[in-house]
Amino acid sequence: MDPVLTALQTTEAPFALATVVSTWSSAPRGVGARMLVRADGSTVGSVSGGCVEGDVHALALRLLAGEPASLQRYGVSDGDAFAVGLMCGGTIEVLVQRIEGPEPLRAFAAAVAVHEPVALASVLTGEHVGAQLVVTADGSVLGGTGFERLDTSLAADARSVLATGRTTELSFGSDGSRQGVEVRVLVDVAAPPPRLIVAGVTDFAVAIAELGSYLGFRVTVCDARSTFATTERFPHADEIVVDWPHRYLAAEIDAGAVDRRTVLLVCSHDPKFDEPVLEVALPAGLGFVGAMGSRRTHEQRLERLRQRGLAEEALRTLRSPVGLDLGGRSPRESAMSILAEVVAVAGGGSGQPLSELSGPLHEDRDDG
Repeated sequence: MDPVLTALQTTEAPFALATVVSTWSSAPRGVGARMLVRADGSTVGSVSGGCVEGDVHALALRLLAGEPASLQRYGVSDGDAFAVGLMCGGTIEVLVQRIEGPEPLRAFAAAVAVHEPVALASVLTGEHVGAQLVVTADGSVLGGTGFERLDTSLAADARSVLATGRTTELSFGSDGSRQGVEVRVLVDVAAPPPRLIVAGVTDFAVAIAELGSYLGFRVTVCDARSTFATTERFPHADEIVVDWPHRYLAAEIDAGAVDRRTVLLVCSHDPKFDEPVLEVALPAGLGFVGAMGSRRTHEQRLERLRQRGLAEEALRTLRSPVGLDLGGRSPRESAMSILAEVVAVAGGGSGQPLSELSGPLHEDRDDG
């Protein structure tokens, strides 16, 4: 675990926290690198491996003495050999803030310690620079800016960012709206990306794996046929598993390697592959279970699953025929249709054209 996150659990407030919030070129540390400076001047962590630590430390002490939070940019010091800069030639932005109320940060650190998904939103610019808001896996919100409209937008968007599993920078207007760039916010996500398990090795599966990877999923392709389950055929998959999909999924469930963000898409069009994996998946509480096939295939599949003993409640969670009605037929068009439904379900969207709806384009939804 990050030693800074460990230290802030017991460090008494106030203390200063420096965080790398953006990088360009050959930056020595990545986004999220941190340095904690205690009131006595002692430190934990690093933001640059030594290049700018002295300047950041001095700034942190000034903040502890009363100066406001500050966003600093450090680049290569090519004009003055004694100037503060990065020897690697890159550029970093560092947010340095005084922490009076550490509860949101400690909640973030506690979630990281037990490997629970969590997002820490830090305001980088504007009137509320340095304010922090934490969104936990169950949708709970801690902290905030004190500006209700900004907090409402930020909490909703941080939940969406948390669902992607990837740290992201957002921007808002000075009035808290999403139409503006005056307020920059870094949403630092500590979570593995959501999983997409593709059962089957058809051309549709190839396209689904490619688009799923682009959308930020960690993609696993599983099929018992080693001839077709290859990295050459699925270059965008993070993992190729040669095994019966139902056996693989059962093992992953037993190992706790799937959760309510996990998506399973069944693409083989073969009952001896499809039905056993659906029998395992449907009662497991995954985020989305979908299967390709015609309406006739779907009805026949449901009847056989009933004969296998699956309850109607579990069967109702099956998305089949999977996908939104976009009119496409090719593998890539079908993949877009299928993953559009996945996105709509995860985000609570209707799947309807925005031109036919009224109200705000990005409605704030309670995902908790």
